[in-house]
Amino acid sequence: MKNYRYALTAIAAALLVAASTSTWAHKEKHTAEQLQAFEDVFLEQVKLGDALFHGDPAAVKQMGVTLSETGMACAMCHPFAADIHPHEFPKFQEHMNEFATLRDMINWCIEKPSQGEKISSDSQAMKALEAYIYWSNRNSKLDPGRH
Repeated sequence: MKNYRYALTAIAAALLVAASTSTWAHKEKHTAEQLQAFEDVFLEQVKLGDALFHGDPAAVKQMGVTLSETGMACAMCHPFAADIHPHEFPKFQEHMNEFATLRDMINWCIEKPSQGEKISSDSQAMKALEAYIYWSNRNSKLDPGRH
């Protein structure tokens, strides 16, 4: 019984110390202005990704990418980014026969059915496409590896 009380006391003390010395990535809370600036940048990327996803020639030219040689846009198979399920990545992707990230799948679609040119995973075009896809699927439960 003594050991049990000692263990409970030790756990309670550890929890108290952890609660009072919690570590945050940002020690200061963001201001409303900062949060608005972050949101503005994100939504600009969503808008650019939306334009790319829907095959807007000006956006494609601006980004210097060739997303399709067939005249198809991502949205023709995935209206409003439906049926992409970004919340399930990374996962084994049967189309590719390998474990893949969302960016891998985006490039597979660009290269295979659309016959476009693979884009760099860290390019602004990829980030914009990814932002649009995630934004379109916001509020989906994160569930990596699911099919």
